[in-house]
Amino acid sequence: MAVKIIADSGSTKCEWRLLPEGGRAKKIFTQGMSPYFLTQEQMVAVMQKELLPKCKGVEVDELFYYGTGLANPANAKLVKSALKKLFPSARIEVNHDLLGAARALCQKEKGIACILGTGSNSCYYNGSKIVKNSPGLGYVLGDEGSGAYLGKKVIQYFLYNTFDEDLMARFVARFETTQIEILENVYKKPLPNRYLASFAIFLAENRGHYMIENIIEDGLNDFFFTHLYKYRESWTSPIHFAGSIAFGFKDVLKELCATYELELGRVLKNPIDGLVTYHS
Repeated sequence: MAVKIIADSGSTKCEWRLLPEGGRAKKIFTQGMSPYFLTQEQMVAVMQKELLPKCKGVEVDELFYYGTGLANPANAKLVKSALKKLFPSARIEVNHDLLGAARALCQKEKGIACILGTGSNSCYYNGSKIVKNSPGLGYVLGDEGSGAYLGKKVIQYFLYNTFDEDLMARFVARFETTQIEILENVYKKPLPNRYLASFAIFLAENRGHYMIENIIEDGLNDFFFTHLYKYRESWTSPIHFAGSIAFGFKDVLKELCATYELELGRVLKNPIDGLVTYHS
């Protein structure tokens, strides 16, 4: 059976859609495949273990892969080589996840496309390609408004004892961790961005507390001020968002857009839903 595959990979997870001709789409999830954290051999191993067993009996004609870190041509080449090892006869197109978000959110119309997931990024898309991009500097130097950025704030409030007594107790009960364990994970263990982002759930679970609302609003406002303010098109085009953070806190995005007098467009949890439409 001939199929088309579309994949959207962040640092944390990768979602795959198998689209058979005239058949129902099939969802498959694997761990994320960031070329900054995984070697080509490790990517192949991930796909062999988590993807191929669910693709038995299918012949892949086309594969459209969108992933984090692929603005770097060397990284894009690395990922394409890994995919070629497993799907040698398929036509493979590898693109940056930001183009994936732009296509998913804007389709073939002009707009500002933003990613707020484990990391963050944004661009102005003219309906066919990205023409402006405010640089994404990663979780150490940037990623304003992302899960890693907000999770880092949660950890800081805990370690600096800034949370009030109630929130301190809730944090301890929720995560059962210590300062030593946190610092070990952040500075010595692999994938610290994912680790930091895992603490953003604390914000979603404790909405309504003024400290929690301040962290969310300040973190997302940093994204607006640092990135969206730089595009003059922000005031003439809709602002679209994709990612778990954007979807989880879309009420705050709506308020910020109203404050900055911007038009809020689509908010998608998963860009792949829009990509299926785009590639169909």
